[in-house]
Amino acid sequence: MSFQESSRPSDEEEAFYTQCRAAYLAVFRSSLTNIASKQQLCRALQQAGRNPSHATLNKYWTPRTSKLNFDDFCEILKCEKKTEESELMRAFKKMDVNGDGYILHRELEKALTTRGEKMTTEEVNAIFSLLDVNKDGKLDYAEFCRLLVTTVEQCQTAVLERLEANAKLKRQNFGSQSYSPPKSSVSSAAAAAASEAAATLPQPPETPRVDSDTTLKKDSRSSSRPSSARSRRSSLSNPITVTSSSTKASKIQEPAGLQEWHHSYVKGCFFLKDDGTISSLQYQLHIPQTTTVYLTIQPLSLSHRPDKPSSWMTVDTALFAMSAGETEEDSTLVCFTESKDKEKYVWKGELNAGTYYLLPFTTGCKLKKRSKKSISNKPVELVYRTDTGELDLTRELREVLSDIFEVIDMDGNGLLSLEEYNFFELRTSGEKCDKDAWAVCKENFDMRKNQLTRQGFMELNLMEATEKDGDPADLWVTLEAMGYNGMLELVGACPFQIDVHCEGTQPSIQPLSMDSGPKLQNQALQKSITTRTGAKALRGQENVFIYTYRGEHRISSLIANKTNQKVTVHVNNEQSRNCCSSRGMSVFAVEVPARTKMVCQHVLPINERQDWFYSCVETILPCT
Repeated sequence: MSFQESSRPSDEEEAFYTQCRAAYLAVFRSSLTNIASKQQLCRALQQAGRNPSHATLNKYWTPRTSKLNFDDFCEILKCEKKTEESELMRAFKKMDVNGDGYILHRELEKALTTRGEKMTTEEVNAIFSLLDVNKDGKLDYAEFCRLLVTTVEQCQTAVLERLEANAKLKRQNFGSQSYSPPKSSVSSAAAAAASEAAATLPQPPETPRVDSDTTLKKDSRSSSRPSSARSRRSSLSNPITVTSSSTKASKIQEPAGLQEWHHSYVKGCFFLKDDGTISSLQYQLHIPQTTTVYLTIQPLSLSHRPDKPSSWMTVDTALFAMSAGETEEDSTLVCFTESKDKEKYVWKGELNAGTYYLLPFTTGCKLKKRSKKSISNKPVELVYRTDTGELDLTRELREVLSDIFEVIDMDGNGLLSLEEYNFFELRTSGEKCDKDAWAVCKENFDMRKNQLTRQGFMELNLMEATEKDGDPADLWVTLEAMGYNGMLELVGACPFQIDVHCEGTQPSIQPLSMDSGPKLQNQALQKSITTRTGAKALRGQENVFIYTYRGEHRISSLIANKTNQKVTVHVNNEQSRNCCSSRGMSVFAVEVPARTKMVCQHVLPINERQDWFYSCVETILPCT
């Protein structure tokens, strides 16, 4: 939720986050409490009217997950739609073989033990004994569905009323005042039955309400915000005004005679993942001898109409250059693009002969998930049959595949090498194409110089559709992995181009996929903030520091916790104007582990042609 020029979210966004908080506070004392188990996640989702299946829960709670916070919970609710009464009814009607509005025990047992995420006979018996109020061996599923949905709504309404009555809780819900939802005649086991009927079975055990807070102690019954006295002692305000004219005056000028410089370029793409994080490839730059370098990165337009630029051209980009040491620890930040010229982000200076890592970066302020039009709602047709009965790709799909080819043709030579194609394969299928398989491609598809042509890329995708007799499922998997929705709109990615101009030597760039890439990028990002600004200690907290970097086009802040225990910092941007935050909310909290630095947020102007005012108040939340 970006804080707009009025510093207030829209009514729709406010209602959504209020409902999120209501569901969260029905399970936890505070929205600062972390979800600590899959069972707690299931319980919170049920309170929000969702009935998650095991598969859904495993999607968000992987073996590597140790905790989720309130922001994570909100993102999950954006992706998972609420279970409607009509949806449950449709599922039950499929089991109602007589069409009389009742389901017999044997019918329910057959459905729940043989379909979807199968239950045991004992589990079905336990559930049916709860649902069969009259003990006549039949379930009135219409009444059950109505009761289930009504109960969830009653729980949500009760907490919403509490939020309305307490303005401080409504603002952000810090603190730990308890709430006990009304007793329900519909148990979690009953909810599980309905969920399984709709192929969305929740985890069987009901998680009790969590009374202990991972960031606030149990006996904390103060108001949802720190008291004014405590705030004055442990808060820090950082007001910054940026005028639109100041960024224009200080931009780096393109070097005279740049066309005569040695030049290399490479293409890439930022991909927005389901958890809201952003990924991309990394690159290796080799400079044969010390020289002046003009380094740029910018979004790559795929539009074929000059009057209609690609929608992602406003996404901010940056490029960090790190020296490539023998080990990860040896790599150090050398430079990064701080200046901006239209869509282009620029650095100019001298680089010594050597090898460097180039790490593309975007704050995420303007690359966020937009509501995707569901593939189930009349998606664009991908394949069709010609007059002769043969399968072919539609014109719309060919245009998109041509754009994808443009992005994965990283060196821009109009051909896909095996290396370039494998970056695409790893992105879309998780597997690589070996040399033997590439040789088979050479026999079947159009190639030149052992590289796949654009036509060959079309033929390869047509073959996949033909092998499935026109079923476009695999094509959709590919398209979604590349950031496209059901209407073939690129909503989850931002292509970019990196250009390196050297005055006295020919540079070379190679794409990389380093496991340490995200760690190196975070290291470079933190260094870019701490080396450009001084640290300010929070009042009364001499070992907790805030670094606020002010660049030409963005402001970034970092929290350094030098204490031996974790701290929770409350961040308030509500007084900012014409700003959007990478956090997506104007008020949030950041938990920083002991002796750790953590990037707090990035802030960009919403409208770059207008002045923007950044006002952030950071406050330590008490742990006792």
